[in-house]
Amino acid sequence: MTGHFITMEGGEGAGKTTILHRVSKRLQELGLDVITTREPGGIEISEQIRHIILDPAQTAMDGRTEALLYAAARRQHLVERVIPALEQGKLVLCDRFIDSSLAYQGYARGLGIDEVFAINEFAVQDCMPNLTLLLDIEPREGLNRISANKEREQNRLDLEKMTFHEQVYEGYNLIAKQFPKRIHRINANDHIDEVEQAVYENITHYLKNNERREG
Repeated sequence: MTGHFITMEGGEGAGKTTILHRVSKRLQELGLDVITTREPGGIEISEQIRHIILDPAQTAMDGRTEALLYAAARRQHLVERVIPALEQGKLVLCDRFIDSSLAYQGYARGLGIDEVFAINEFAVQDCMPNLTLLLDIEPREGLNRISANKEREQNRLDLEKMTFHEQVYEGYNLIAKQFPKRIHRINANDHIDEVEQAVYENITHYLKNNERREG
């Protein structure tokens, strides 16, 4: 595959979606062939699974069921959208990927990071991100942003207790230490323009380095 696969991660309210689309526009202005997508979702089957997972009414969902649904949505999304785009040489920017499952289900749900990684290895095969940008924000600040944003729909994860979101944060910290070459941390407490610039610079730096290696 000749394209580049870059993912954005972080807890609730980190600003991933807004930053992703703003940076995508700037990269397109450089002449790059960019597509943006999200998980769970991105294509019809995965969007339907997303609706089930994030439906606030589904409070009885078992943690393992949740992990398997995410992996199923991820597999279909890869096959239909991500892999074809990478084979065409595109730059794929994805809002969440495998690290979300490791932090949310593996660590915060207590299923085990290694166990959830094994489920996802089956789902993704060898298709891992080239670069992951972790928008680092304290859980309380992220949730305050969500409550202040009246346009954002509330999903099932927003209803979790603060301890759950704190465990997600701890999970991301562990995963960042486990994959230091792939995961770059961005301070998401800064103003959105500064966060956007940091993300943009990380991506363009990666692309330039990759060009030098290939050259």
